[in-house]
Amino acid sequence: MASSTDDSTPPDNMAPQPAMPEVNRLTAADITASLKAGFSDFLARPVMSGFFGLFYAVFGILFVWCLVWLGKIWMIIPAAVGFPLVAPFAAAGLYEMSRRLQKGENFGWSEILTVMANQRKRELGWMAFVTLFIFWVWTYQIRLWLAITLQKASFSDFEGFLNIVLFTPQGWTFLAIGTCVGAFLSAVLFSVTVIAMPMLLDRETNFVSAMLTSVRAVSENPVVMLGWAAIISVTMLISLAPAFLGLVFTLPILGHTTWHLYQRAVSPAEV
Repeated sequence: MASSTDDSTPPDNMAPQPAMPEVNRLTAADITASLKAGFSDFLARPVMSGFFGLFYAVFGILFVWCLVWLGKIWMIIPAAVGFPLVAPFAAAGLYEMSRRLQKGENFGWSEILTVMANQRKRELGWMAFVTLFIFWVWTYQIRLWLAITLQKASFSDFEGFLNIVLFTPQGWTFLAIGTCVGAFLSAVLFSVTVIAMPMLLDRETNFVSAMLTSVRAVSENPVVMLGWAAIISVTMLISLAPAFLGLVFTLPILGHTTWHLYQRAVSPAEV
């Protein structure tokens, strides 16, 4: 007697998993073209784009102020250096703006903010967890190496902390170790998020597949992606100098550019 259930047929409630997208080869010309497109998106909606940069900058200023208020002077430099690690998640609204501009769609604040709010129901929330976890690891290891290398040092203000870090052998050791560990963590976070963040906003997929696709894009285009990471790092660090206010302009442009680079790095989603 034949079974009423065909073992070769999946249950109705099991949706087929989307295939992993194809990763394309990139060149320096792709970064140049993406930067031009990103700058064009910024100029198309400068107020809305600048709002996201301003929000990020104000959050950074308040974050540093809280560290001063709490007496965590030693955390200011690590926080300022590690703060750009969470920028990819902050750029979600910019990705959505670029997506709509690319399609020629009209949109306002409500459309963009609604899409951002809806991300809490999707996989982008898990990517936020990954990002914040790596940022937490960054701050924790800085505290660890600070205790090991500067255990006999004392400082009561930010200027005293700078003098110890910049003009003592123990401070140089702390900077060297912190730089190496920070570079490693930044490389890991960049590899798993640079393509994953815009990909999760653009198509229905899970965050693990998005991270794997991002890592593939970086591993198959190491020179180009390393160049893009260097551009992001230098631009963001320079933007922090004028009290974080440079981020009002640089964060939106980098966010829009990342969207266009993602479009070039990954094959379009199947309709």
